[in-house]
Amino acid sequence: MTEVKTKRDISSEELSQLVVKGMQERKATNIVVMDMRNVKNAFTDYFVVASGTSDTQVEAIAESVDKEVWEATRNNPRSTEGKANREWILVDYYDVIVHVFKKDRREFYKLEELWGDAEFTYVEEE
Repeated sequence: MTEVKTKRDISSEELSQLVVKGMQERKATNIVVMDMRNVKNAFTDYFVVASGTSDTQVEAIAESVDKEVWEATRNNPRSTEGKANREWILVDYYDVIVHVFKKDRREFYKLEELWGDAEFTYVEEE
């Protein structure tokens, strides 16, 4: 008999940790968790940002995040953008927004500088 998993609600903090785990599975670099909960006019609780060295790795990181979240919660993202060009993939889980950049695109857009008043947690590379 197979076990049927049902949707599971988790906190935005737990969700951000699942996202980081999915990123680490595919060797994402420069992972930063940005806590937006105390930022005025923020529309999400967390941004989780990471880099990949190639368009293939960027796509693999985003897919790994999706798999990690799905297996733990049975929740799909609200939307995913950027899979066609694979230079900046955005995955929206409502309370957690995931940004996976190709390294040069991340340096160009400087997303962290736009939200400088967030609380930053830098994830150590394994």
